[in-house]
Amino acid sequence: MMSKRNPRILKIILYMLLLNSLFLCIYFAFHSSSSSPEPPPHHSHLPSRFRVSVTNNQSSIQKPWPILPSYLPWTPPQKDLPTRSCEGYFGNGFTKRVDFLKPTTAVSEGSWFRCFYSETLESSICEGRNLRMVPDRIAMSKGGEKLEEVMGRNEEVELPEFREGAFEVAEGKRNRRIGGGGGGASRRLVSDEMLNEYIQEGGIGRHTMRGLVGSIRAVATDDFVCEEWVEEPTLLVTRFEYANMFHTVTDWYSAYVSSRVAGLPNRPHVVFIDGHCTTQLEETWNALFSGIRYAKNFTKPVCFRHAILSPLGYETALFKGLSGEIDCNGESAHNLWQSPDNKKTARLSEFGEMIRSAFGFPVNRHRSTEKPLSSSSSSPVHNVLFVRREDYLAHPRHGGKVQSRLINEEEVFESLRQWVASGSTGLTKCGINLVNGLFAHMSMKDQVRAIQDASVIIGAHGAGLTHIVSATPNTTIFEIISVEFRRPHFELIAKWKGLEYHPMHLANSRADPTAVIEKLKEIMKSLGC
Repeated sequence: MMSKRNPRILKIILYMLLLNSLFLCIYFAFHSSSSSPEPPPHHSHLPSRFRVSVTNNQSSIQKPWPILPSYLPWTPPQKDLPTRSCEGYFGNGFTKRVDFLKPTTAVSEGSWFRCFYSETLESSICEGRNLRMVPDRIAMSKGGEKLEEVMGRNEEVELPEFREGAFEVAEGKRNRRIGGGGGGASRRLVSDEMLNEYIQEGGIGRHTMRGLVGSIRAVATDDFVCEEWVEEPTLLVTRFEYANMFHTVTDWYSAYVSSRVAGLPNRPHVVFIDGHCTTQLEETWNALFSGIRYAKNFTKPVCFRHAILSPLGYETALFKGLSGEIDCNGESAHNLWQSPDNKKTARLSEFGEMIRSAFGFPVNRHRSTEKPLSSSSSSPVHNVLFVRREDYLAHPRHGGKVQSRLINEEEVFESLRQWVASGSTGLTKCGINLVNGLFAHMSMKDQVRAIQDASVIIGAHGAGLTHIVSATPNTTIFEIISVEFRRPHFELIAKWKGLEYHPMHLANSRADPTAVIEKLKEIMKSLGC
């Protein structure tokens, strides 16, 4: 019986193999033909001139968002959120949506442009689809040069001046719009009245985001020609005081918030709409986002599939808190998830974890206090980081000399070093590893590593202390403040992160090394030493 069935079974198997081979041939033939160069599917609804002009589709890998212990959802905050709540101050209050150019159903892939306004920050995050940039209509220096090549260059030429039509969107006949004026084939997209309502100048003498939005023209679809496309979501950022660590942190934070508010699935690319030269701080820009480029690197008009306009760093809580009270205290995301509190925030801790994660440092572990390999003691060892101020060339108008905030800084550091090396600290339960924080001569990654590994961070008032945004929980901040620089920058950051903060106010610009040692000893004892 079995011997008679075998030939039949064999025939069935051979038939199935032949059929599968036929399907495979059809599959590969189809995909081979479909890989020939044609306009991508998302252009298929565009008018012919709009579509044919697409000749250079850029694609590059976008970095995913990391998993952050302090992350809380950004979309959207509750409707009854008080105007001056901590969520509003730290970026989750951009709730008022204004559509300046609405998408149409007739042209499903056409342009649109809108802004999200925060009553708390009095600022907007704007975004648009199919936004065309014409570099020749932006007056500014090229940007991205080496510092040595542009010494003495005036800052005015580095900031953008937007001529009419520097940016454009395509407007079909059926597009509904608000805020513009006039008609015809080309018109200004956003009127001065709407700019005054949603992108106020405030105390900023040259509000570049306002200038950018004010330059946008809505043009006829047939006049909207794009020879180069940037397909990935892209942040358009103008930096002020770009070589200063504090102000650059405000730019990083604003860019991060904009990405979250826009609900981007991955980290965006960044285009600097300014003509500044390169700085060491670009290392962190590259780490945080999927890549950076300067506007003037584009030699011809370029279209962004999805562009997000990041507010100026001056409009973040980090800067606004210097002149107005922002009554917020740092709290863990876990506690806020269980018990929301409008007077508490975990956003700055979330941002600090973002910076550490961007450089590849783990964010889900506690700081290590294990003893160094060279130590014979069994007691835990705490890193005490002394952030130093050094002379370095910061920007084209800088003489290379930093202003002294602590005139005997070297003496103070040397006294601390000898105190630790002598072994006579009086601390019996732990040891100290004093770290010389020469940040001006360290990579940004090494600076962040030093911050995250520190149990105590000491420093005279200076921009380098802004790194404490990346400090781990339970880090203690010890700021030495001369009489000339009594400013709340770092006390506020410590408060908003929930870090312990100890100031030492000086009568002048000289610190008593013995007093610094005694204060540090007191702090170390509070850590259980």
